Amino acid sequence: MSVHVQIIQGPLPGTIGTGEPGAGAMLVFEGIVRPSEDDRPIAALEYEAYEPMASKQLQALGQTLVRDLGLISLRCMHSVGRVGVGQASFRLEIASRHRREAIDAMDMFIDGLKRDVPIWKTPVFV
Repeated sequence: MSVHVQIIQGPLPGTIGTGEPGAGAMLVFEGIVRPSEDDRPIAALEYEAYEPMASKQLQALGQTLVRDLGLISLRCMHSVGRVGVGQASFRLEIASRHRREAIDAMDMFIDGLKRDVPIWKTPVFV
């Protein structure tokens, strides 16, 4: 386990500019394929989605959270097909005026995705 903390002078290098007027917080979450599934090594995950239902449900979930929590914006990307170990299969970006609503929205969106959206993964074992 590792923790790295750095205090630097001036703006942080490589930060994501929100491009969203009024945003005080920008959260980015990436889901990364782990090297094992059920304690067995894998080479990749194979993702399938039932389209267009998956896109419609992701859109509806995002719209609900933007409306209910007063978010400025929410962007989501999810992979289908093969995604190798160490690669990102999911990215969620949330801009909001304050951190609390962005953190709450991040948690609610991911829970809703896992519960309601027809996207499935199958491990590709080594």
